[in-house]
Amino acid sequence: MKVVGLAGWSGAGKTTLLTRVIPVLVARGLKVSTLKHAHHAFDIDHPGKDSFEHRAAGAGEVLIASGKRWALLHELRGEAEP
Repeated sequence: MKVVGLAGWSGAGKTTLLTRVIPVLVARGLKVSTLKHAHHAFDIDHPGKDSFEHRAAGAGEVLIASGKRWALLHELRGEAEP
């Protein structure tokens, strides 16, 4: 496994660069994964959805899965940010 890091100021063009480089790497047969750090709170599920309600009820982790993708939500609940 090879790891490449990319960091820079907001608006510097990191996402633009990655959206151009990723298809080239994939076309060469490489598997590409990305990690995006958010400096603010975010949610990928919303009130009324089962996954949201499971987290609100106290589940430490919720895995949302379909035939096309999956996402694992882990609640830090006061733990240090990874």
